Amino acid sequence: MRAMILAAGLGTRLRPLTDDRPKALVEVAGHTLLEITLRRLRGSGVREVIVNVHHFADMVVDYLKKNDNFGMRIEISREDVLLDTGGGLKKAAWFFLEEGHAEEPFLLHNVDVLSTIDFHRMAEFHQRNQALATLAVQERETSRYLLFDEQEQLCGRRAGRNQEPEIVRPSKEKQALAFSGVHLISPRLLPMMAEDGVFSIINSYLRLAGEGERILAFRADDFYWRDLGKPENVAQAEQDVKRQVLQV
Repeated sequence: MRAMILAAGLGTRLRPLTDDRPKALVEVAGHTLLEITLRRLRGSGVREVIVNVHHFADMVVDYLKKNDNFGMRIEISREDVLLDTGGGLKKAAWFFLEEGHAEEPFLLHNVDVLSTIDFHRMAEFHQRNQALATLAVQERETSRYLLFDEQEQLCGRRAGRNQEPEIVRPSKEKQALAFSGVHLISPRLLPMMAEDGVFSIINSYLRLAGEGERILAFRADDFYWRDLGKPENVAQAEQDVKRQVLQV
């Protein structure tokens, strides 16, 4: 299995930690977020990864070179303009369509997310249900929810608890769940991304779900998960490591 790490963002919410470095090189317990993510992927059998870069891009490239790519094949996708999650994946699509890999599902992982989500279980769920994309989700508070029907298929989204939802496919029941920033994607999705330029992959998912494609929820409620978008979240992750709630 291959993977893409989304690491191009400016990390504005992480300032001042990102005043002199990209968010990928912010540290938790002496390890960079990029190293932690790469080691998690490698521990699950991933050996080939592409990383998108923009903010302090050369620092990421030099860091990987200094560490011999952590024993992995790592390609770099440079973005002169930030392309968001969908545009970033579309630019890097060639990596997942190389000969011998065009039928192999791949992981898409935010660099500023720490979790213990079981990628093997997620892959089994994805393949068993013949999904186009599988999104790791949890029942927790968030500013933006994805909505899933009784068959765990994506059917809409909603900003906050009380906002009017955007529905892309009818359903009797709708469960609002928080997305974790971890996706498992079938390569056949790549040519179906009709959007161009800068766009969120969530927009593609919603459009495709409305067209009848299987975009499914993988429940990750029992796994550790933390978004490291703010300095206080990084500090909390440090405490989690000290309390042995999390290993990095």
